[in-house]
Amino acid sequence: MGCSPKEKKNTVSENDILIAELETAAYEKLLDKWYPLAVDTVDGGYYSELTFDFKVGENQNKMIVTQARHVWTNAVAAKYNPERKEEYLSNAEHGFQFLRDHMWDKTNGGFHTLVTKEGEPLEGNKTAYGNSFAIYGLAAYYDVSKNEEALDLAKKTFNWLEKGSHDSINKGYYQTLSMDGTPVERTGETATSSNIGYKDYNSSIHLLEALTTLYEVWPDPIVEERVKEMLTLIRDTFTTEKGYMLLYFEGDWTPVSFKDAPRDTISAHYYQDHVTFGHDVETAFLMLEASEVLGDWQFDETLSKGKKMVDHSLKNGWDNELGGFYDGGYYFKGEDSITIVNHHKNWWTQAEGLNSLLLMDSYFPNDPMNYRAHFDKLWEYINTYLIDQEHGGWYAWGLDTRPETKDDPKGHIWKSAYHNYRALAHCIITLEKGH
Repeated sequence: MGCSPKEKKNTVSENDILIAELETAAYEKLLDKWYPLAVDTVDGGYYSELTFDFKVGENQNKMIVTQARHVWTNAVAAKYNPERKEEYLSNAEHGFQFLRDHMWDKTNGGFHTLVTKEGEPLEGNKTAYGNSFAIYGLAAYYDVSKNEEALDLAKKTFNWLEKGSHDSINKGYYQTLSMDGTPVERTGETATSSNIGYKDYNSSIHLLEALTTLYEVWPDPIVEERVKEMLTLIRDTFTTEKGYMLLYFEGDWTPVSFKDAPRDTISAHYYQDHVTFGHDVETAFLMLEASEVLGDWQFDETLSKGKKMVDHSLKNGWDNELGGFYDGGYYFKGEDSITIVNHHKNWWTQAEGLNSLLLMDSYFPNDPMNYRAHFDKLWEYINTYLIDQEHGGWYAWGLDTRPETKDDPKGHIWKSAYHNYRALAHCIITLEKGH
């Protein structure tokens, strides 16, 4: 990425051992548990709920985000594993067919957010977030399969978002969409905890992710323009000088903040206004990935901001005792230091942390932040508190603070194998490149 990683002091044998551990975690302990079990051979697509011991659960409504993530995961696994390409590509094709036949709205365009197990649409708004993951999965599947139908559907989804969700004046995309794709506006008495009508960080970073992947297989000038637009917005508008992202914005990019409100009000609006260390470390990677795909466009500025985001998370959201990133913090008014407001550690944050820490180490091997030592500590934490060594898969929360979640489902509509597989796969690639 951008420049060649510097030589590492670690020995080849140490990294060979680590690569082998990561490969075991990625396949034997993760994907081999998920697939083919999650493939719904009755109604198509993938099962949503898998129990703690990897059995098919009861709650099987299907969400576009999860279904598309399964397509992406299998497509990328097929790309990285030539000896198992046919197996993973078959899984991805299975999911693609469900997206095409059941989740795409043939009347209004765009992907439904939620359908029944059988594929019947359920009421509710569409989202830019959900459609971004559809693009992401479809583009990755096309990259491996060369199925033109998948690329055409990705293009249709992009154009559908362009027509309704994209803001041609202030830039960026609105998240909550009506059936025809037009943004749902905030009305006078919209519940203050509602995100309807806002632009937001989470849909934006995953639109960047999706459009980057789309641009790799379809280098259209408008797609290129949107990747640059989203990278610039996230880097320069969303991310503060301290190195953390603001979360929600009015259409003109005025931040949504409750900093002047009482603490109980701030607490009630946690998901709209806090520091989310996991998204910050994930976004550092997504920005660098976009810059690389654009031919290292504005790479130095992007690397500098990405480093600042990872550094802020390490300095303010890292558990110095056991390792791992906390869920969230807050800069209360009048206080210079951050307060940890959620000390639990979810699975996807730790996965994204692995990837970004190793990536930063590849560029800054002698940095005082000592990214490799933090990576090693995080890998130890994940093996101890997140990977289920008995049944496979990852717990939703680290058992050091939430041991009661040990028997929670391994899979549901917000949890698949996407974050952890991507992180493990990218770590393997980074190590093989020259660590």
